[in-house]
Amino acid sequence: MKGQVIINTPPGNPGRMPPWIRASLQTDKGFGGVHKLVDRLNLNTVCEEAQCPNRHECWNRGTATVMILGDTCTRACGFCAINAGRPEGLDLDEPRRVGEAALSMDLKHIVITSVARDDLEDGGSGIFGETIREVKARLPQCTIEVLTPDFESNNKALDSVLDALPHVFNHNVETVRRFQPIIRPQASYSRSLHTLQTAAQWNPHVDVKSGIMVGLGETDDEVLETIDDLAAAGCRMLTIGQYLRPSRKHHPIDRYVEPEQFDRYKTHALNAGFFGVASGPMVRSSYRAEDLYAQTLEARAMGVNQ
Repeated sequence: MKGQVIINTPPGNPGRMPPWIRASLQTDKGFGGVHKLVDRLNLNTVCEEAQCPNRHECWNRGTATVMILGDTCTRACGFCAINAGRPEGLDLDEPRRVGEAALSMDLKHIVITSVARDDLEDGGSGIFGETIREVKARLPQCTIEVLTPDFESNNKALDSVLDALPHVFNHNVETVRRFQPIIRPQASYSRSLHTLQTAAQWNPHVDVKSGIMVGLGETDDEVLETIDDLAAAGCRMLTIGQYLRPSRKHHPIDRYVEPEQFDRYKTHALNAGFFGVASGPMVRSSYRAEDLYAQTLEARAMGVNQ
């Protein structure tokens, strides 16, 4: 299948969807290989569950973001397409299967994320740690990035993840302070900053990353303030992308941010102390994560922003 598709957005949004909001649906052998592998190993991907508009591009490149701890989230965020409800049980064999998938794909970089599991005492952090170790055992040269929930500020749970030594620790603040109660009612801005700061102080060899969406109703000044707050918390990697409404039930789009404004966000972030910044309409948390990590390592080695 080949061509371009404009992502479907429900009526009632501000004007027509601009031409820069597009995603390729071209598929090739890489796409089919990833699809068959995740099905065979009974794994979930955030690419599918969150309706990521870049999944065709990433799967064509042989990469996917694995989502552990099931496909049902205990939180109901206003922007997210992942199913919310009461999860059933815990799959203790999942880490092994993720390691097998990483080996089969011969990955150089893997992103491991999860639903929020507030029903578990450790928030699922033990499974995160075991998954990291399983990947390392099979692919010692693979760099590992985790995108975690806030674990309800449970530092012991956070230690379980960090003790396994991922190369990148990612936790998304998602939106500006003013919109947290609307968009993330079961989370908080201060809790997310605490999670990121704790990770940044835990081990200097773990790069800390976060991500925000724009177009929810925030102002550009609020975006810049959020960038500064993340930098102060110790983040050195950042993704900024356009919010796209998954369905009529989700928070409406307030505006489509122009590409030039994304460039200004990036400039501000680099000046604030970030090493790696991906800022653009179609950027998502895990989009070309390996490239952003390489950019960060290069900037750090050159002493940029130090």
